[in-house]
Amino acid sequence: MAHTASAACILCIGFSMVSCVPTTSSEVNLLDTSTILGEWGWLTYPPHGWDSINEMDEFFSPIHTYQVCNVMTPNQNNWLRTNWVQRDGARRVYAEIKFTLRDCNSMPGVLGTCKETFNLYYMESDRDLGTSTRESQFMKIDTIAADESFTSVDLGVRRLKLNTEVRDVGPLSRRGFYLAFQDIGACIAIVSVRVYFKKCPSMVRNLAAFSEAVTGADSSSLVEVRGECVGHSEERDTPKMYCSAEGEWLVPIGKCVCSAGFEERSDSCVACDLGYYKASPGDQLCSKCPPFSHSDTLASQICDCDPNYYRAMSDSPTSACTRPPSAPFNLISSVNGTTVTLEWNPPRDTGGRRDVTYNVICRRCAWDAGQCEPCGGGVRYTPQQMSLAKTSLIVANLQAHMNYTFWVEAVNGVSDFSLEQRMFSTVNITTNQAAPSQVVAIRKEKTSQNSITLVWQEPDQPNGIILEYEIKYFEKDKEMQSYSTLKAKETKAVVTSLKPSTCYVFQVRARTSAGCGKFSQTVEIETSKATALRYDTMTIVWICLTLITGLVILLTFLICKKRHCGYSKAFQDSDEEKMHYQNGQLTFTEPKLYVDPHTYEDPCQAVHEFAREIEASRIKIEKK
Repeated sequence: MAHTASAACILCIGFSMVSCVPTTSSEVNLLDTSTILGEWGWLTYPPHGWDSINEMDEFFSPIHTYQVCNVMTPNQNNWLRTNWVQRDGARRVYAEIKFTLRDCNSMPGVLGTCKETFNLYYMESDRDLGTSTRESQFMKIDTIAADESFTSVDLGVRRLKLNTEVRDVGPLSRRGFYLAFQDIGACIAIVSVRVYFKKCPSMVRNLAAFSEAVTGADSSSLVEVRGECVGHSEERDTPKMYCSAEGEWLVPIGKCVCSAGFEERSDSCVACDLGYYKASPGDQLCSKCPPFSHSDTLASQICDCDPNYYRAMSDSPTSACTRPPSAPFNLISSVNGTTVTLEWNPPRDTGGRRDVTYNVICRRCAWDAGQCEPCGGGVRYTPQQMSLAKTSLIVANLQAHMNYTFWVEAVNGVSDFSLEQRMFSTVNITTNQAAPSQVVAIRKEKTSQNSITLVWQEPDQPNGIILEYEIKYFEKDKEMQSYSTLKAKETKAVVTSLKPSTCYVFQVRARTSAGCGKFSQTVEIETSKATALRYDTMTIVWICLTLITGLVILLTFLICKKRHCGYSKAFQDSDEEKMHYQNGQLTFTEPKLYVDPHTYEDPCQAVHEFAREIEASRIKIEKK
């Protein structure tokens, strides 16, 4: 045992260099001899191999080591086995070994028998096997060599070199395991052994909480872990991370976002303060309430509008509250007969909105009572009466000589929410004299082969005193070629000089001092057919008398001609004035004037007296 004691004595001077490496948060210790007070209680074989040495460090704290230095005898096989270690769910563990080793060259007479390495083994089991383990049950992990070894020089200055080696063990499947150290002829001291496994620590990432996760079974495996959203947050995408074999979180996927009314602060979601809000889940922070709104509670998702301010149904919760507009101003009107043009300026206060439109209300007021009523459906508004985008409007088809009041209001998207009285601009107008309305209900009263008697009703709205009616007529399908007009004072007229068995088209319109109204709808009427003459006795007598009278007139004319003068008589063709449209020109029929010579003794005197308007060069009197 001299060599063992000598080795132990040599190693004692170097224990002041032993220090504990802090365990990181991703490592869980299963065994750490630096924390064991006194002997470790490990099993050695054979008995003269490894020795347990208790010493004091420089701080006078007790420390324990296992040492061996059988370098003089070849074929060494000294085993040192740990106690049974439970793996606590770890699939792969790590063994950190701190040791010192002497350089064989610094010891004389040990060439060929001295070694500078030792072997590391492990064995799995589901329970503590005590001392019944055998060498053949262990599996080799690796051969451990020192990076630095000490020599006699180091002994002289009391400085030893400490080596640290880490080896991974696994994959593990049983409840626990043993580690074993095999010495094959080295001068070595095991200062400390730490067995641990790695895990990814619990953490919060992207508002998702990930619990600690043990690493995988091999060095390249990644363990997928799903995160849970922190309080007052919700998944945007499923949060995941992967735990690497080194106990580090990798590849974050997905995230959580704070719910409405909460914002992210230091990996947590906190409620919005008073006067702030958050309308929807997301990464955004709480925002200050929009203009004319407020929030009186924490974690507000929307800010309520101030009194007399509103939001339309189409407005987003982030928009400012608004109010109805003021009334339009500078409303002016222009009357043209029964048509009124209204114009106005936009309201000075739009209520903070851009969707301002205008409504126009029309009321008709009587002259005497002063009471007004809605204008009714006959009035035409151009372009429209309600929801006007422009600041002008034309109102037509009003009654003549009537008082009207127009109310113009401006509205926007929140006008219907307001309980306040609406603001209007008003204007009063009186319509002017207008032409009569259209003549209706034209019908025929009597027809013949050359004439038609028409009857019609007075217009519903004469708009004054009707001066006359104008009848327009023409043959069917020949209006563009020729048409005629006839004027009448009453609601009845006889149209003459028509063709038998011919279809005529008639239209009638009324005229007042304001002008003519529109022509009525067309009416088609056909004249009667021409009939053959049938003679009875009285008819024959009258024809004979007519022929005799004509013969007498002819003889008288011949006699007068012999006396060098002509016979004539005057008559007027018609009491009514007629106007004709023929081939694009208007023509009037003039009455013809005839001279009756029987009232004069001398026919020549009659000719000179009634021919004063005729040029003298055109008068010629022949005598025989």
